[in-house]
Amino acid sequence: MNILLSKEFKTPHNTIPFPKIHIGDYEPAMMEGMEQENAAIQSIIDNPGEPTFDNVIAPRTDELLSLATSVFFNQISCNTCDELDELAQKMSPILTEHSNQILLNENLWNKVKAVHDKHRKLNDEEAMLLDRVYEGFLQNGACLSIEDKKIFSKLHMKLSQLTLQFNQNNLKDTNAFQLHITDKKDVAGLPESALEAGAMAAKEKGLEGWIFTLHAPSFGPFMQYAQNRELRRKMYMARNTISCHGDDFDNREIVRQIVNLRRQLAQLLGFSCHADYVLTHRCAEKKENVYQLLHQLLNAYKPQAEKEVAQVQEIARQMEGPDFVLQPWDFAYYSHKLKMQLFNIDAEMLRPYFELSHVIKGVLGLATKLYGITFNPCTEIPVYHPDLETYEVFDENGSFLAVLYVDFHPRNNKQSGAWMTSYKEQYIDEHGEDHRPHVSLVMNLTKPTQEKPALLTLEEVETFLHEFGHALHGIFSHVHYESLSCTNVYWDFVELPSQFMENYAVEPDFLNTFAKHYKTGELIPTELIQRIRESRNFLCGVSCVRQVGLGLLDMAFYTLTEDLSDDILHFEKKAMAATQLFPTLPDTSMSVQFGHIMSGGYSAGYYSYKWAEVLDADAFSLFQQTGIFNRETAQRFRNTILSRGGTRPPMELYRNFRGQEPTIDALLTRNGIRV
Repeated sequence: MNILLSKEFKTPHNTIPFPKIHIGDYEPAMMEGMEQENAAIQSIIDNPGEPTFDNVIAPRTDELLSLATSVFFNQISCNTCDELDELAQKMSPILTEHSNQILLNENLWNKVKAVHDKHRKLNDEEAMLLDRVYEGFLQNGACLSIEDKKIFSKLHMKLSQLTLQFNQNNLKDTNAFQLHITDKKDVAGLPESALEAGAMAAKEKGLEGWIFTLHAPSFGPFMQYAQNRELRRKMYMARNTISCHGDDFDNREIVRQIVNLRRQLAQLLGFSCHADYVLTHRCAEKKENVYQLLHQLLNAYKPQAEKEVAQVQEIARQMEGPDFVLQPWDFAYYSHKLKMQLFNIDAEMLRPYFELSHVIKGVLGLATKLYGITFNPCTEIPVYHPDLETYEVFDENGSFLAVLYVDFHPRNNKQSGAWMTSYKEQYIDEHGEDHRPHVSLVMNLTKPTQEKPALLTLEEVETFLHEFGHALHGIFSHVHYESLSCTNVYWDFVELPSQFMENYAVEPDFLNTFAKHYKTGELIPTELIQRIRESRNFLCGVSCVRQVGLGLLDMAFYTLTEDLSDDILHFEKKAMAATQLFPTLPDTSMSVQFGHIMSGGYSAGYYSYKWAEVLDADAFSLFQQTGIFNRETAQRFRNTILSRGGTRPPMELYRNFRGQEPTIDALLTRNGIRV
């Protein structure tokens, strides 16, 4: 029996029955889902009545297909295997062609256009859905000639294959590297937590000594603490040459093709470049506004960044001699030394106070404090891996809000990074029933060892808070139409709820709710919190300039109006030259592993993180005025932003919350750039 074809799973809240799904179930379920959607589309086309919002725009046509693909592609990201990867290569062009056939269907487009041109009086949400559907058809070639539709479909199919291959190459090349150390002098400087994790990784492979990998919980501490400069260089070069070795996992040509395909698709639709195509549905609206923000930030932060690099160079020369030249693989190591000198604080000091189970209580408890919601652990909800924890989420009045999955730790079959996704999104059906969402957080946080539980860094706590902000955006959704629910908002607005939550990471009143020593139970000392706050803006200039550099690289690719013919590495170095703070390394590349803009949803949109940072600083400044746990302010944030999804233009939602336009002032003040 193919469990994916069942209408009811007989699980708590009809959650996905992962253990009962076999690899062989996916393809039949997706094929059946496409057949069902085609039949539903045909019934809309064949309806002899006048096209209306209710019989053309509102009907859900992809229930089974949405279920099957959401499970399948989420597993590709967080729990894959060779068989799933092969199936993804097979199904991706089939699914793309299916989508193209719908969006390029002239009869369906005529129905949509008829409703757009003449319809009953619509409420705000209905009007947004109609505009989104109409624009979706336009942006996917509905008005193209028959010949251009064929070209569009072919290009789109090729793009879907390449973005999938890009991700698979990254994961395989990341996993292909390991640094195996057997000599104890080569791990000098590494903290106990890193040594324990490295020893456990070696033992799992039947080896003596320590193994370090390119996954963040292993790579980060090694670069920060390892005294052996040559091994730091080796790790750095391995990390920064992923998918750039001239082998089967090399992504340079794939990057070229992805960029060129997106430009070709945009130009088929009448846009000069991909960025113009993307920004028609972004808060920024046009590329000039993106560049204005990026250059405004660069001008404000680069002097600070150069000062910070000079300070790190100085402490390195104090330690190593006046001729020492700081290289990129040295920066984390010597900046840590500087941080200790200035603030006497580092990540390892804080780990004992950030034991994962305590952090979970703190993060979930923050939502309780702000919004009155509660999280009930539910082990009866099926999971795809033992690392997951599952919760039922209830509102303050006891009503059911959502299912929450949290997948904490890195695995070889899991993409790097952290993200929020959904297995089911919220909507209200035609009978008035509110279908609540099933939200999942996927992260790569420090694993427990044989000696210790999972002890996190402050940065990992911030990552958890960030993704949890996305989760709340999904959990609180209260809209009628699935395509407008949860995080289905403009890309340069979607990071507001997540980055907003990061503000709490350094707030004493929040830390005091959970940050207790995992052995003694001692609350994190007040003076340690003070040092955290004092060091909050340490290297903020370097961090901002790096983000601006990535934004400029993204825009350089996607504002091209002609074929990208340059060498990818040369193009990248040129695009980021204004943000260069260290000696250039000709063999390294970010582009070939920049999943956000190559295979994710951030092409011509990486600036969104900085755009949203302006919003989150401005929004949190109101909480600072009224109280960081102020329930009235939090409820307004929930009602005007978190629950509204994409039902209104995002800046209208923001003004409804804040009562004014956002400015960059709060961000500059928070970062100490402007007092």
